[in-house]
Amino acid sequence: MRPQYKKTIARVLLSALLSLLIALPANAYNNPDLLPKESTPVIDLARTLSESQRSQLEKSLDSYEKETGWKIRVISQYERTPGLAVREYWNLDERSLLLIADPRGGNLLNFNVGDAFFALMPRLFWVELQTRFGNQYYVRDHGEDGAILDAISSVETCLDRGGCKVVPGLSPEQWLWTLATSALGGVIAGFAAFPRKDGEIIAWSWLLLLSPLWVMLFGVFGIAPIITRTSELLPILKNSLVFSGSMIGAYLVAQTTLRKEVDPDQKEQ
Repeated sequence: MRPQYKKTIARVLLSALLSLLIALPANAYNNPDLLPKESTPVIDLARTLSESQRSQLEKSLDSYEKETGWKIRVISQYERTPGLAVREYWNLDERSLLLIADPRGGNLLNFNVGDAFFALMPRLFWVELQTRFGNQYYVRDHGEDGAILDAISSVETCLDRGGCKVVPGLSPEQWLWTLATSALGGVIAGFAAFPRKDGEIIAWSWLLLLSPLWVMLFGVFGIAPIITRTSELLPILKNSLVFSGSMIGAYLVAQTTLRKEVDPDQKEQ
């Protein structure tokens, strides 16, 4: 067989293989036969929820829709998915929220959000909701069922409040971040406040000069995320104590080390 014929046959086989690979996902991602005949707000194709959880969630979502008019729908999938057929099945509109649980993308949760939801909860809210409850660590600790139920609970809480800018509740990771920024803000404030002149107790000029930095670290990153997410006072108290302790420690360290470099110059003057 001539070389050009071999190349032609190879190209034909490659084209046929690519056409097959492209055609298969199209059928897999748009299969209305997977939809149940009866009307239900939960389609659990991946068997993520137990029977009792699924039944309770169905009743809860139906009841919530009747009371508030907000439509929340849940579908879990893995290798099988009805795809775009769910839009007509559930008649999704601007007051509808579709939660898609699919672990194949790295993050368990995805949301198809109706336009009316954005008036109460901005786009950053949905990004935080996805990253908080859908990440691998949260799923590992609480299970896929817990991630789904907790995300829905947060959405309903915000709808009942009339809207949220951030996801309610303070996760351990977020609190540790606020604790670290509070400590760093205290260190900066402490080094700024140590006296540079004889008879001076606090260097107010330096403390005020660096105030945008340590106020941002302590106030904006250390306290504000707590206030906007929870009404608990204990995290605020802990962060305040860490800020104060870091400030005092940095002040004493700077006074015993940096002060030695300042004093000789002052004595010469």
